[in-house]
Amino acid sequence: MTSSRALLEAEGLTRRFGGLTAVKEVSITLAPGELHAVIGTNGAGKSTLINMLSGEIAPSAGRLRFDGIDATGWSQPKRARAGIGRSYQRTTIFPQFSVIENCRLAAQAALQRPWQVWQAAQACARSMAIAHEALEVAGLAVHAARAAGSLSHGQKRQLEIAMCLATAPRVLLLDEPLAGMGPEEGERMLALLERLRNEHAILLVEHDMDAVFRVADRITVMVNGAVIASGAPEAIRSNPDVQLAYLGDAFSDGAMHA
Repeated sequence: MTSSRALLEAEGLTRRFGGLTAVKEVSITLAPGELHAVIGTNGAGKSTLINMLSGEIAPSAGRLRFDGIDATGWSQPKRARAGIGRSYQRTTIFPQFSVIENCRLAAQAALQRPWQVWQAAQACARSMAIAHEALEVAGLAVHAARAAGSLSHGQKRQLEIAMCLATAPRVLLLDEPLAGMGPEEGERMLALLERLRNEHAILLVEHDMDAVFRVADRITVMVNGAVIASGAPEAIRSNPDVQLAYLGDAFSDGAMHA
């Protein structure tokens, strides 16, 4: 169930690259138990927005609060330790390592214990337990011993989310997790998103409109770096500005209502 209190709040985020404004005064909130989708054509500023929320690039203007605390100046590692996790458009797994080892490395990075320099990292029972739990949630437990590089494309995307879960995030920033998937893999990913929304605040950037309208509680539409609409799926579906700028005639005539 969605909490009324926002966990992550962005206010007026702007990012300029020289004379180009990639993101212009975007405000967005994420609450626990909520899946908030951001849609827009290529170049709309979606990935730049995620990069600012995760701390990978600094905003040119605007503020960010995490759990009520000003996090605008926090580095990416500090945000990750605080509970802001993200996935990328391209998979970032270690293909030569096993599935469980990928997750264990992620858990170990979040559970650093420099005072135990005498203990082999592989012997950390807590990191291994966290890794197994993350794989269970992501639906990959039966593949724990496999080389990560041997997984299917969809399973690799699941593994990337499992690695993110191993860092104990409260917020998940997911950049096109369904990209390149067939119907069966897409269904598995959507089922995973439904499970994750129960305990996380999720921002989903995605091009698959059927998937977005199926799982999103709220949708924000970006065009040329700015927000043109934000609200419940049905309000976005019927918004004439959205239909004109992004979704097209096929959407406005009810084709997506099926």
